[in-house]
Amino acid sequence: MHNFELISNLLCPYTQRAAIQLAEKGLEPRRTYIDLADKPDWFVQLSPLGKVPVLRVGDTAVFETAVICEYIEEATIDRAPMWPAHALDRAHHRAWAEFASSVIGDVFGFYMAPDEASFERKRAELAGRFARLESQLAGAGPYFGGERFGLVDAAFAPIFRLLETFDQLADFRLLQGLPATAAYRLNLAERSSVRTAVVPDYGHVFLRYLAGRGSHMARLAAAAEATSVQA
Repeated sequence: MHNFELISNLLCPYTQRAAIQLAEKGLEPRRTYIDLADKPDWFVQLSPLGKVPVLRVGDTAVFETAVICEYIEEATIDRAPMWPAHALDRAHHRAWAEFASSVIGDVFGFYMAPDEASFERKRAELAGRFARLESQLAGAGPYFGGERFGLVDAAFAPIFRLLETFDQLADFRLLQGLPATAAYRLNLAERSSVRTAVVPDYGHVFLRYLAGRGSHMARLAAAAEATSVQA
């Protein structure tokens, strides 16, 4: 029996990757949420870098998302593997999972852009990232490697979950003209492991986090909220 505890804040997209992986393997870790703005002492002792996620296995803490996911794969060798069987295919999927990690950084830059001009620049850069993904998905499906859901899919799913929240504010045209990526997004959203990787009110939690950040998207969210109240 695996004794896993997954520690994160409420919104961390990297933590979602490990949560999806564990759910796909039929495992339910204990979930512990912390406030990164007020880290408890016990967490500081566990995480040398002070970041989430952290996977606690008994008395041992494993940190850094890629390392956590690799450990889970090795520790659950008796369950459905989520990397391809062939070495070159595995390398290809790992590389695109790292690409997904970098896109999360781009998403952060997008919603934290301070003014409209930088927001539009970040929007265009992010749309360009999705265009690169489109070239990998054309002709495949429903997942990155075809019929089988894998860790690379778990890496992209949290990105599209954030897009669901952005869609509540406006159509930012991030997937415009990218039919394969749009279909991929919908296929990932239908996966039970993806739906249950976040807290039930994830969208509201994110918008509360965004409020007061001083970003252009925060102002769009405030305007949308004001319009909703008036209606």
